[in-house]
Amino acid sequence: MHAEQQQRKRTAFFISDGTGLTVEGIGHSLLAQFRDQHVEQVTLPYVDSAEKVNQVLQRIERAATETGLQPIIITSIVSDQIRKQLHQSSALMLDVFESYLAPLANLFGTDPARTVGVSHGIADDRRYSERIDAVHYAMDNDDGRRTREFETADVILVGVSRSGKTPTCLYLALQFGLRAANYPITEEDMDTTALPKILRPYRNKLFGLTIDPRRLMSIRQERRANSRYASPEQCEFEVRQVEQMLRRAQVPYLDATELSVEELATRLMSQAGIERRIG
Repeated sequence: MHAEQQQRKRTAFFISDGTGLTVEGIGHSLLAQFRDQHVEQVTLPYVDSAEKVNQVLQRIERAATETGLQPIIITSIVSDQIRKQLHQSSALMLDVFESYLAPLANLFGTDPARTVGVSHGIADDRRYSERIDAVHYAMDNDDGRRTREFETADVILVGVSRSGKTPTCLYLALQFGLRAANYPITEEDMDTTALPKILRPYRNKLFGLTIDPRRLMSIRQERRANSRYASPEQCEFEVRQVEQMLRRAQVPYLDATELSVEELATRLMSQAGIERRIG
């Protein structure tokens, strides 16, 4: 019986009347502190009417019945009425906004606006435009397509193919407005451990990503199964050569094997001393 309980997953619902991005981020961070617990995480955005709340309540009670475990609600709902409805559930409810709005209201001596979606709206046209321009730049400069535009890059990620350069570039662009390009170090570049000639003028903009060869092999097998490209020998060779290249050129780098794209991006910025363009 104990083994069966261990396999059951408690359900955590991240509920928002907006995109859900804020409460989802907070929820992930909170639950990450309890890694020994089995929790299914469900994001429910745009819960902004009595009808939608009733549907959510039914889903929460169904999860409680099916698992036999008390669900969790983590919410950033602005509406008092909707929050009161959610309190009718059997779940443990963590109200993100209410925990912080009341102390801030006391400090400022004024009531909060309680406006839905302000944290992700297009409140500043210039900042929004910079973010979109940065995303376009990352896409245009993916895989070394336009090395002539490297001069305007904030950072140029280098590493073996499938080491996480593209998603990291896109995250840096979308989240921080950074112009992030990337260049894959190919087998043709590995005749020596010197930086490829095209990258040398931009050495101060370079940042490397490396990865455990076994993880790299697993990723490449999904792309090209049973190929030389995905073989253990090839993966080990490429990772070893690129790491030697980065050390020789004194290019800072991170091991992407166990890091999420969010962690990669923020650690990269901290280690390289890169400041975000947008807040």
